[in-house]
Amino acid sequence: MRGIGKSFPGVRALDGVSLTLSAGEVLALVGENGAGKSTLMKILAGATPADSGTILVDGVLVRIDGPRAAEALGIGMIYQEFNLVPELGVVENIVLGNEPTRSGLLDAAAATDRARRVLEELGIDLALHTPVGRLAIAGQQMVEIAKAFTRKARIIVMDEPSAALSEREIERLFALIERLRAGGVGIIYISHRMEEIARIADRVTVLRDGRVIETRAVTAFPQDEIVQAMVGRRLDAHFPELPPVAADAPTVLEVRGLRRQPVVGPLSFQVRAGEILGLAGLIGAGRTEILRAIAGADRAQSGEVEIDGAAVRIRRPSDAIEHGVAFITEDRKAQGLVLGMSVRENVTLAHLAHFVNRWQLVDRAAEAHATAGMIDELHIRTPGTEQLVRNLSGGNQQKVVLAKWLLGKARILLFDEPTRGIDVAAKAEIYQLMVNLVRNGAAIVMVSSELPEVLGMAHRILAIRAGRIAAEFSHNDATPAAVMAAATGAAA
Repeated sequence: MRGIGKSFPGVRALDGVSLTLSAGEVLALVGENGAGKSTLMKILAGATPADSGTILVDGVLVRIDGPRAAEALGIGMIYQEFNLVPELGVVENIVLGNEPTRSGLLDAAAATDRARRVLEELGIDLALHTPVGRLAIAGQQMVEIAKAFTRKARIIVMDEPSAALSEREIERLFALIERLRAGGVGIIYISHRMEEIARIADRVTVLRDGRVIETRAVTAFPQDEIVQAMVGRRLDAHFPELPPVAADAPTVLEVRGLRRQPVVGPLSFQVRAGEILGLAGLIGAGRTEILRAIAGADRAQSGEVEIDGAAVRIRRPSDAIEHGVAFITEDRKAQGLVLGMSVRENVTLAHLAHFVNRWQLVDRAAEAHATAGMIDELHIRTPGTEQLVRNLSGGNQQKVVLAKWLLGKARILLFDEPTRGIDVAAKAEIYQLMVNLVRNGAAIVMVSSELPEVLGMAHRILAIRAGRIAAEFSHNDATPAAVMAAATGAAA
């Protein structure tokens, strides 16, 4: 790609961007949210036209005026939000848009054979006729890769492929990437996880503000220098220093005998004011379900929840809100935000009763004033309160979710994957916000699939296995090996 330029109203998204990819190479494409990575890859995939620049495949100038043109050139794109039909089976999704036919009708036998052969070639074991909506995220991702491969893709773009995967599933993904690389496929790998880039990439290209800042071999590009190139400055230590929990800090949240079939409990734990409690474990261990039961998003079969020493009944999310409990969900786009609404509407959505005037109408001026205060406090990068949330970067969308709950003066915050899909600079800001919250007396329960995040950001860590507490660790005593051994049931 040479000199690619792209502008949107008021924004220069790409400014003369050039990059190269060789057969059998993994090129890591990194940058903050809003740096232009997705726009550049959408141009390559034919989803967005470039304003200027050229693209050459095998040294030949090509014109990519749509996804079909990209597919014909052997270019496959695996988006962070999968392009699958949940109700259709694995076979139907793999051949979708490229179905074998006989006499104008779908040749089901040929489709099944094609899907089986590509899955075998990639070493993927999936039930062929299972609806993909019933598969785990890792399984859905394998279907996306198989779909690209069956179209004879020679260039595959992977956008945050490991964001929702456990450590074990990431190992499977990396093994598959190695197999693709050995077969001569060129892979553009977009990720915010520096440790993955060091392990899987051959070269790294850094984008910042729509421009290429630097490209180097991964062996000659230390992680701290990658981060500095991404953000234009040197970040402080990756995780901020945790403030100590006061010896006489009161217990803010206590959970006793919580059970939610079929995956949770019984389990009991406490969280004190000024404390971050981390829940570590594999995907499917029940961590999210624990938070959902506490927040009233799911009904627990049994157990008690006490807040400030008093038993409370949380049967629905509105009960949790009333008691100062906030739930920052792992899927902010589907469960934490209304993308078609403005920043103002999202921030005040859970607290509309506080913005109703005497005529029982929503006071938009009061909403805007309160939202502007949260924008300043959390440093949300937005043109204004009326900007649609869908147009914000991932890190700023996450801040809008936080603003919604902090506006309601929440004291107990349940964070499920708080930094999923956001860049390193935005992560640092979220971590500092969490530290500021506990410094002011809040209590936080945090779930993260990134073990370094749990180890770096939690005063105490509970290893969760099969919905129960397998072990407890202090911040100083926790090691990756010990926590994962407890979470998996393996010997440390």
